Amino acid sequence: MRQSPIPVVGAPPMPAAAGIGLRAPHIDRVLRESPRVPWFEVHSENLFAEGGGLHAAMERIRADYPLSLHGVGLSLGSADGLDMAHLKRLAVLVDRYQPALVSEHLSWGAVDGRHGNDLLPLPFTEEAARLLVSRIGQVQDALGRELLVENISSYLRFRDGNYSEWDFVATIVQRSGCGLLCDVNNIFVNSVNHGFDPHVYLRALPKDAVREIHLAGFTRKEHLPVPLLIDTHDRLVAEDVWNLYADAIARFGSVPTLIEWDQDIPELEVLLAEAARAEEVLDAHRRLAA
Repeated sequence: MRQSPIPVVGAPPMPAAAGIGLRAPHIDRVLRESPRVPWFEVHSENLFAEGGGLHAAMERIRADYPLSLHGVGLSLGSADGLDMAHLKRLAVLVDRYQPALVSEHLSWGAVDGRHGNDLLPLPFTEEAARLLVSRIGQVQDALGRELLVENISSYLRFRDGNYSEWDFVATIVQRSGCGLLCDVNNIFVNSVNHGFDPHVYLRALPKDAVREIHLAGFTRKEHLPVPLLIDTHDRLVAEDVWNLYADAIARFGSVPTLIEWDQDIPELEVLLAEAARAEEVLDAHRRLAA
């Protein structure tokens, strides 16, 4: 049964507005111009080194903007135990920057101490669910705060399983008492790759657990015998994803929303325009709810 969120002490609340992922090409400009961005998300592992110019820059940015720390390397679902050194570095980082949100993925990516280059899916089994709930509990205890978990994109499914993907995600969130980072693009990508209705997925997720939403661009692979979308984060958000996002906001309410762009990073204006479009969806929902 879902518990009350672990309170976050010392962190400013995350505004229910559209932020962007802060990547290296834009840091200097953010420092110079202080653009009107409600919040930034940063990959946690990029800040694991203790000193240097990046931390100096992030301390200045953190003074002016709320931050979300988004991890890609904790490998919550690995057959190995949690990497305690990795978790300790994350805890130090959280204590240093007091982010409004901290998140990781419902995936695995390491075995025998060696990391792969992708976020790999898990079988939707009771055994995997119990493992993830235990690991999430360890992380939340170590951080002393709520962890958000993100649904991932995938390109294969395991034959065996006790759950649909959406019920698997919902079960883990409800049992662990964690929060949910709902990646709308990943839901759409998987709906095409695996042939399901993305709205069924949205309806299955616990409304009160959604703390953040991700939007990104995908690549459609052509000339294949079956449809295939790849979650590339290298282009504009697709119209189908924008439509699904509007449905997500109608269900979950005004939720902090991130524009992700990790490859072929464009000028800052492109990201700001995408964030402005997300803000229009949020504003339309607020008007309807008023």
